[in-house]
Amino acid sequence: MADPDDYSWQLLMDAHFLCSHQSMDSELLEKVVLQLNRTYPQILCDKEAHKFRNLRVLTKLRLAELLRNLHCKGEEACHEFYRGLQIHAEDMFCRLPSRVRYQGPMFFLSCFSLVVGVAMLYYYGEEDTLNCSVPWLHCSARKLGKGAKHVLLSYAEVGKQNIL
Repeated sequence: MADPDDYSWQLLMDAHFLCSHQSMDSELLEKVVLQLNRTYPQILCDKEAHKFRNLRVLTKLRLAELLRNLHCKGEEACHEFYRGLQIHAEDMFCRLPSRVRYQGPMFFLSCFSLVVGVAMLYYYGEEDTLNCSVPWLHCSARKLGKGAKHVLLSYAEVGKQNIL
């Protein structure tokens, strides 16, 4: 089975997204190809860079060929492609399918657990049960609870008005 932290595997996973995404235009492809060629000529030689910069060929075709070429060259080539993409298009880099998976179920569960913990501390915590070493914890939970109460009440009132 493929290792999800393997850049070659991630490139396969992201290839469809990259080739179909509107933000991966000719200019961005040019920047990534030039960076790979100038910084890592062992990954992308001049002849290959010229081929991937040919404007007579559709951008999607050039990109697909570049991804195939990098995948065949191995882990380091794929890693450097991701570095180039991160440098030149941070927003697209963060939306790649291989990046989004890291903010999947575990991210949601950790955020949900934090909220449940704060709510339990607010509703069931008593001042005498908390240590004197963390007095700010009870006060901050109480303040957060009061603020959340006002927001939720105002939201409920607006919801009632919209229904009527």
